[in-house]
Amino acid sequence: MFTQGEIYLVTMRCFQGRFLLRPSEQTNEVLGGVLARAVRLNGVELFAFAFASNHMHLLVRAPRGNLPRFMQHLATNISKKVGFLAGWRGAFWERRYSAQPVLDEEALQDRLRYLLAHGPKEGLVRRCAEWPGLSSLKLLLDRRPRRFRWFDWTRRSSSRIASRKRFRFDECWAEPEELVLAPLPSQALRTRGAIGRFLRRATEAIEIEAAGTYRRVLGVAGVLSQHPQHRPDRPERKPRPLCHTTIAALREEFRERYRAYAAAFGEASTRWKAGDFFAQFPDCAFRPFVWPLLAVAELAA
Repeated sequence: MFTQGEIYLVTMRCFQGRFLLRPSEQTNEVLGGVLARAVRLNGVELFAFAFASNHMHLLVRAPRGNLPRFMQHLATNISKKVGFLAGWRGAFWERRYSAQPVLDEEALQDRLRYLLAHGPKEGLVRRCAEWPGLSSLKLLLDRRPRRFRWFDWTRRSSSRIASRKRFRFDECWAEPEELVLAPLPSQALRTRGAIGRFLRRATEAIEIEAAGTYRRVLGVAGVLSQHPQHRPDRPERKPRPLCHTTIAALREEFRERYRAYAAAFGEASTRWKAGDFFAQFPDCAFRPFVWPLLAVAELAA
Protein backbone atom coordinates (compact mmCIF):
# COMPACT_ATOMS: atom_id res chain seq x y z
CA MET A 1 0.00 0.00 0.00
CA PHE A 2 1.97 2.99 -1.32
CA THR A 3 0.37 6.38 -0.73
CA GLN A 4 1.55 9.25 -2.93
CA GLY A 5 1.83 11.84 -0.15
CA GLU A 6 3.75 9.75 2.39
CA ILE A 7 7.48 9.55 2.98
CA TYR A 8 8.97 6.05 3.09
CA LEU A 9 12.08 4.61 4.65
CA VAL A 10 13.22 2.14 2.02
CA THR A 11 15.70 -0.60 2.88
CA MET A 12 17.36 -3.15 0.61
CA ARG A 13 20.01 -5.69 1.64
CA CYS A 14 22.64 -7.49 -0.43
CA PHE A 15 22.45 -11.25 -0.94
CA GLN A 16 23.55 -13.15 2.20
CA GLY A 17 24.68 -9.84 3.70
CA ARG A 18 27.75 -9.80 1.44
CA PHE A 19 29.74 -6.57 1.10
CA LEU A 20 28.79 -6.08 -2.55
CA LEU A 21 28.33 -2.31 -1.98
CA ARG A 22 31.72 -1.98 -0.28
CA PRO A 23 32.82 1.64 -0.74
CA SER A 24 35.41 2.60 -3.32
CA GLU A 25 35.85 5.66 -5.52
CA GLN A 26 34.43 3.86 -8.55
CA THR A 27 31.58 2.19 -6.65
CA ASN A 28 30.51 5.52 -5.16
CA GLU A 29 30.61 7.16 -8.59
CA VAL A 30 28.49 4.42 -10.16
CA LEU A 31 26.00 4.42 -7.27
CA GLY A 32 25.67 8.19 -7.42
CA GLY A 33 25.04 8.14 -11.16
CA VAL A 34 22.44 5.39 -10.91
CA LEU A 35 20.66 7.08 -7.99
CA ALA A 36 20.66 10.52 -9.63
CA ARG A 37 19.25 9.17 -12.89
CA ALA A 38 16.57 7.09 -11.17
CA VAL A 39 15.45 10.12 -9.14
CA ARG A 40 15.31 12.39 -12.18
CA LEU A 41 13.55 10.01 -14.56
CA ASN A 42 10.95 8.86 -12.03
CA GLY A 43 10.26 12.27 -10.50
CA VAL A 44 10.62 11.14 -6.89
CA GLU A 45 11.65 13.34 -3.96
CA LEU A 46 14.81 12.08 -2.28
CA PHE A 47 15.38 13.51 1.20
CA ALA A 48 18.32 11.44 2.50
CA PHE A 49 20.20 8.22 1.79
CA ALA A 50 22.99 6.00 3.08
CA PHE A 51 24.85 3.17 1.38
CA ALA A 52 26.53 0.72 3.75
CA SER A 53 28.72 -2.14 2.53
CA ASN A 54 25.85 -4.62 2.43
CA HIS A 55 22.62 -2.59 2.38
CA MET A 56 21.12 0.77 1.52
CA HIS A 57 18.54 3.12 3.04
CA LEU A 58 16.53 5.87 1.36
CA LEU A 59 14.12 8.48 2.70
CA VAL A 60 11.93 9.09 -0.33
CA ARG A 61 8.49 10.20 -1.48
CA ALA A 62 6.90 9.39 -4.84
CA PRO A 63 4.27 12.04 -5.73
CA ARG A 64 3.40 10.11 -8.89
CA GLY A 65 2.67 6.95 -6.93
CA ASN A 66 5.51 5.17 -8.75
CA LEU A 67 7.73 4.06 -5.88
CA PRO A 68 7.86 0.45 -7.20
CA ARG A 69 8.95 1.62 -10.66
CA PHE A 70 11.64 3.86 -9.13
CA MET A 71 12.95 1.01 -6.99
CA GLN A 72 12.93 -1.37 -9.96
CA HIS A 73 15.02 1.13 -11.96
CA LEU A 74 17.42 1.73 -9.07
CA ALA A 75 17.87 -1.87 -7.88
CA THR A 76 18.25 -3.31 -11.38
CA ASN A 77 20.96 -0.88 -12.44
CA ILE A 78 22.85 -1.22 -9.15
CA SER A 79 22.82 -5.01 -9.42
CA LYS A 80 24.19 -4.89 -12.98
CA LYS A 81 26.78 -2.15 -12.66
CA VAL A 82 28.01 -2.59 -9.09
CA GLY A 83 27.71 -6.36 -9.48
CA PHE A 84 30.15 -6.12 -12.39
CA LEU A 85 32.59 -4.08 -10.28
CA ALA A 86 32.34 -6.63 -7.45
CA GLY A 87 32.82 -9.58 -9.81
CA TRP A 88 29.47 -10.99 -8.72
CA ARG A 89 27.30 -12.95 -11.18
CA GLY A 90 24.52 -14.31 -8.98
CA ALA A 91 21.55 -12.64 -7.31
CA PHE A 92 22.65 -9.26 -5.98
CA TRP A 93 19.80 -8.51 -3.57
CA GLU A 94 18.62 -10.80 -0.80
CA ARG A 95 14.95 -10.07 -1.37
CA ARG A 96 12.73 -7.26 -2.59
CA TYR A 97 12.94 -3.91 -0.84
CA SER A 98 10.95 -3.00 2.26
CA ALA A 99 9.27 0.38 2.61
CA GLN A 100 7.62 1.72 5.77
CA PRO A 101 5.86 5.11 5.87
CA VAL A 102 7.16 7.80 8.22
CA LEU A 103 4.04 9.34 9.70
CA ASP A 104 5.11 12.30 11.85
CA GLU A 105 7.83 14.92 12.01
CA GLU A 106 9.60 13.55 15.08
CA ALA A 107 9.77 10.11 13.48
CA LEU A 108 11.21 11.71 10.34
CA GLN A 109 14.00 13.33 12.34
CA ASP A 110 14.63 10.04 14.15
CA ARG A 111 14.97 8.15 10.84
CA LEU A 112 17.30 10.86 9.56
CA ARG A 113 19.51 10.36 12.63
CA TYR A 114 19.44 6.63 11.94
CA LEU A 115 20.79 7.16 8.42
CA LEU A 116 23.48 9.56 9.66
CA ALA A 117 24.68 6.98 12.20
CA HIS A 118 25.79 4.44 9.61
CA GLY A 119 29.50 3.87 10.12
CA PRO A 120 29.93 4.93 13.77
CA LYS A 121 27.05 2.82 15.13
CA GLU A 122 28.63 -0.37 13.74
CA GLY A 123 32.11 0.46 15.05
CA LEU A 124 33.52 1.04 11.57
CA VAL A 125 34.59 4.69 11.86
CA ARG A 126 34.71 7.29 14.66
CA ARG A 127 32.94 10.17 12.95
CA CYS A 128 29.90 10.26 10.69
CA ALA A 129 31.78 12.32 8.09
CA GLU A 130 34.53 9.68 7.92
CA TRP A 131 32.28 7.01 6.41
CA PRO A 132 33.79 6.41 2.92
CA GLY A 133 30.55 5.16 1.36
CA LEU A 134 27.99 7.25 -0.45
CA SER A 135 25.73 9.18 1.93
CA SER A 136 23.66 12.34 1.98
CA LEU A 137 25.48 14.07 4.88
CA LYS A 138 27.46 16.47 2.69
CA LEU A 139 24.42 17.22 0.53
CA LEU A 140 22.36 17.99 3.61
CA LEU A 141 25.04 20.33 4.94
CA ASP A 142 25.74 22.46 1.87
CA ARG A 143 22.51 21.83 -0.16
CA ARG A 144 24.53 21.87 -3.37
CA PRO A 145 23.91 19.28 -6.11
CA ARG A 146 26.59 16.64 -6.59
CA ARG A 147 27.64 15.64 -10.07
CA PHE A 148 28.06 11.99 -10.97
CA ARG A 149 28.44 9.98 -14.16
CA TRP A 150 25.82 7.61 -15.54
CA PHE A 151 27.35 4.92 -17.75
CA ASP A 152 24.97 4.19 -20.61
CA TRP A 153 25.34 0.49 -21.31
CA THR A 154 22.35 0.54 -23.67
CA ARG A 155 24.26 2.88 -25.98
CA ARG A 156 27.32 0.68 -25.63
CA SER A 157 25.45 -2.50 -26.59
CA SER A 158 23.87 -0.82 -29.65
CA SER A 159 27.15 0.61 -30.93
CA ARG A 160 29.48 -1.00 -33.43
CA ILE A 161 31.35 -4.14 -32.39
CA ALA A 162 34.68 -2.29 -32.33
CA SER A 163 33.25 0.24 -29.89
CA ARG A 164 31.83 -2.45 -27.64
CA LYS A 165 35.36 -3.63 -26.92
CA ARG A 166 35.85 -0.52 -24.82
CA PHE A 167 35.69 -0.93 -21.04
CA ARG A 168 32.14 -0.78 -19.67
CA PHE A 169 33.03 2.26 -17.57
CA ASP A 170 34.93 4.06 -20.33
CA GLU A 171 34.36 7.82 -20.48
CA CYS A 172 32.78 7.49 -23.92
CA TRP A 173 29.71 5.87 -22.28
CA ALA A 174 29.49 8.43 -19.45
CA GLU A 175 26.71 11.01 -19.20
CA PRO A 176 26.58 13.69 -16.46
CA GLU A 177 23.86 13.50 -13.82
CA GLU A 178 23.14 15.81 -10.90
CA LEU A 179 21.92 14.44 -7.59
CA VAL A 180 19.72 16.94 -5.77
CA LEU A 181 18.00 16.44 -2.42
CA ALA A 182 14.43 17.65 -1.96
CA PRO A 183 13.85 20.05 0.97
CA LEU A 184 12.98 18.17 4.14
CA PRO A 185 9.22 18.44 4.81
CA SER A 186 9.77 19.41 8.42
CA GLN A 187 8.65 22.68 10.04
CA ALA A 188 11.55 22.51 12.48
CA LEU A 189 14.10 22.02 9.66
CA ARG A 190 12.78 24.37 7.01
CA THR A 191 15.82 26.71 7.02
CA ARG A 192 19.47 25.99 6.28
CA GLY A 193 20.50 27.18 9.75
CA ALA A 194 18.03 24.85 11.45
CA ILE A 195 19.21 21.90 9.35
CA GLY A 196 22.84 22.72 10.17
CA ARG A 197 22.15 22.85 13.90
CA PHE A 198 20.19 19.61 13.77
CA LEU A 199 22.97 17.83 11.85
CA ARG A 200 25.67 19.05 14.25
CA ARG A 201 23.73 17.96 17.34
CA ALA A 202 22.77 14.63 15.79
CA THR A 203 26.26 13.70 14.61
CA GLU A 204 27.82 14.75 17.93
CA ALA A 205 25.37 12.56 19.86
CA ILE A 206 25.96 9.64 17.48
CA GLU A 207 29.73 9.90 17.80
CA ILE A 208 29.64 10.20 21.61
CA GLU A 209 27.43 7.11 21.90
CA ALA A 210 29.65 5.16 19.48
CA ALA A 211 32.81 6.16 21.37
CA GLY A 212 31.29 4.76 24.56
CA THR A 213 30.37 1.51 22.81
CA TYR A 214 33.52 0.74 20.77
CA ARG A 215 37.04 1.12 22.12
CA ARG A 216 38.44 0.37 18.67
CA VAL A 217 37.05 0.84 15.19
CA LEU A 218 37.89 -0.78 11.88
CA GLY A 219 38.79 2.57 10.33
CA VAL A 220 38.46 3.88 6.79
CA ALA A 221 41.41 1.84 5.52
CA GLY A 222 39.93 -1.31 7.02
CA VAL A 223 36.54 -0.68 5.41
CA LEU A 224 38.11 -0.09 2.00
CA SER A 225 40.24 -3.23 2.28
CA GLN A 226 37.26 -5.57 2.80
CA HIS A 227 36.53 -7.93 -0.08
CA PRO A 228 33.19 -7.13 -1.74
CA GLN A 229 32.23 -10.81 -1.87
CA HIS A 230 32.90 -11.37 1.84
CA ARG A 231 29.99 -12.98 3.66
CA PRO A 232 29.58 -12.06 7.35
CA ASP A 233 29.21 -14.97 9.75
CA ARG A 234 26.07 -13.57 11.36
CA PRO A 235 24.51 -10.73 9.38
CA GLU A 236 22.20 -8.65 11.54
CA ARG A 237 18.49 -9.36 11.13
CA LYS A 238 15.74 -7.25 12.66
CA PRO A 239 11.97 -7.38 12.11
CA ARG A 240 10.68 -4.46 10.07
CA PRO A 241 7.98 -2.30 11.69
CA LEU A 242 4.66 -1.66 9.96
CA CYS A 243 5.36 2.09 10.01
CA HIS A 244 7.51 4.70 11.77
CA THR A 245 5.79 7.06 14.17
CA THR A 246 6.11 8.40 17.70
CA ILE A 247 2.33 8.80 18.09
CA ALA A 248 0.35 5.73 19.10
CA ALA A 249 -2.88 7.03 17.55
CA LEU A 250 -1.20 7.44 14.16
CA ARG A 251 0.14 3.90 14.35
CA GLU A 252 -3.29 2.45 15.08
CA GLU A 253 -4.89 4.60 12.40
CA PHE A 254 -2.37 3.32 9.85
CA ARG A 255 -2.95 -0.27 10.98
CA GLU A 256 -6.70 0.08 10.41
CA ARG A 257 -6.16 1.75 7.06
CA TYR A 258 -3.90 -1.09 5.99
CA ARG A 259 -6.41 -3.71 7.11
CA ALA A 260 -9.15 -2.02 5.07
CA TYR A 261 -6.83 -1.81 2.07
CA ALA A 262 -5.89 -5.49 2.33
CA ALA A 263 -9.56 -6.53 2.65
CA ALA A 264 -10.56 -4.46 -0.41
CA PHE A 265 -7.66 -5.85 -2.41
CA GLY A 266 -8.47 -9.43 -1.41
CA GLU A 267 -12.09 -9.08 -2.50
CA ALA A 268 -11.19 -7.44 -5.82
CA SER A 269 -8.43 -9.99 -6.45
CA THR A 270 -10.82 -12.92 -5.97
CA ARG A 271 -13.26 -11.44 -8.47
CA TRP A 272 -10.47 -10.57 -10.91
CA LYS A 273 -9.00 -14.07 -10.92
CA ALA A 274 -12.50 -15.50 -11.39
CA GLY A 275 -12.86 -13.54 -14.63
CA ASP A 276 -14.49 -10.30 -13.47
CA PHE A 277 -12.10 -7.82 -15.11
CA PHE A 278 -14.21 -4.86 -14.04
CA ALA A 279 -13.46 -5.47 -10.35
CA GLN A 280 -12.47 -2.24 -8.59
CA PHE A 281 -9.07 -2.38 -6.89
CA PRO A 282 -7.81 0.14 -4.31
CA ASP A 283 -5.76 3.04 -5.66
CA CYS A 284 -2.19 2.17 -6.74
CA ALA A 285 -2.82 -1.59 -6.35
CA PHE A 286 -1.15 -4.10 -8.66
CA ARG A 287 -3.61 -6.49 -10.25
CA PRO A 288 -2.78 -10.24 -10.18
CA PHE A 289 -1.45 -11.72 -13.39
CA VAL A 290 -3.99 -13.45 -15.63
CA TRP A 291 -3.06 -15.38 -18.77
CA PRO A 292 -3.95 -13.16 -21.79
CA LEU A 293 -5.94 -15.86 -23.63
CA LEU A 294 -8.11 -16.41 -20.56
CA ALA A 295 -8.75 -12.68 -20.28
CA VAL A 296 -9.73 -12.41 -23.94
CA ALA A 297 -12.09 -15.39 -23.63
CA GLU A 298 -13.77 -13.96 -20.54
CA LEU A 299 -14.24 -10.52 -22.09
CA ALA A 300 -15.58 -12.05 -25.31
CA ALA A 301 -18.12 -14.10 -23.35
